Amino acid sequence: MDLDLRKLRYFVAVAEELHFGRAAERLHIAQPVLSRQIRSLEDELGAEVFNRNRRGTLLTPAGEQLLEDAVPLLASAQALIRRVKSAEQGSQTLTIGFMPGITVTPAMVAFTAHHPNVNVRLLRTTWDDQVEVLLDGRADVGIVRLPIDQHGLQVRPLFEEPRIVLLPVGHPLADRKSVAITDLASEHLLQDPNVVPEWRDVALELRDKHRPEVPAIHQVEEKLELVAAGAGICVIPLSTANFYTRPDVIALRVDDIGPSEVALAWAATRHSPLIRDFAEAAAESLAEFHAEGQRPTAY
Repeated sequence: MDLDLRKLRYFVAVAEELHFGRAAERLHIAQPVLSRQIRSLEDELGAEVFNRNRRGTLLTPAGEQLLEDAVPLLASAQALIRRVKSAEQGSQTLTIGFMPGITVTPAMVAFTAHHPNVNVRLLRTTWDDQVEVLLDGRADVGIVRLPIDQHGLQVRPLFEEPRIVLLPVGHPLADRKSVAITDLASEHLLQDPNVVPEWRDVALELRDKHRPEVPAIHQVEEKLELVAAGAGICVIPLSTANFYTRPDVIALRVDDIGPSEVALAWAATRHSPLIRDFAEAAAESLAEFHAEGQRPTAY
């Protein structure tokens, strides 16, 4: 049996919305058409993927398994289309995803010295999409910040760097050279507490269950704005803090907090010589380059 990718896309939309009406609107098709396509997919699979009753739409165990496998399959199909279109243009291209604060230049220089005819492109990523761009083909290889979901990826560690805390100018701790995590126990963290487990374990707002709502933050610039306004604190990698400097925010070293881990990642199904050569260039150049810059910039 050949799977129909269009039906899989329809299934994923319903699985994510858990509502046929909303999924139909998202897909720009009529709801009866969507329902027929899902029934057809179930017939082909020989399994029901949704429980439909008065309480709503829920995934069956078969549906949960299908969703787990369908998302990377659809991403791989999209990646294939992107690579074929790139190859049709007649030139080799390597697209590198990178997180804010990470300088890619040394690796690019080392790579292009051996591959002068390859068109190297850069794609700035975020915590939300640094893995997604690898699976859907927007980037061939990514310089990522761990932790990530490594399912379907090949991951190669590159280097570690300190993490620092951002405080507004005028904060009682701002005149320190460094702080301990316990000094931050009474602060409001503008991040998921699990990202900073050392803070999570001592945080008063978590212990007292009075943690204010944290707005969705997608960019470093948003974090800086909120910190400068006194809305809370953020813990970020040192290289990111050094890159995004501003006079109303102070960066302080945190003595007893784990480092930020940086790695190279690419889709496990990719065996491109260009990816292999870039991985070697990055391993040889980036760790040394970032080690030289591991001291806080004066804010």
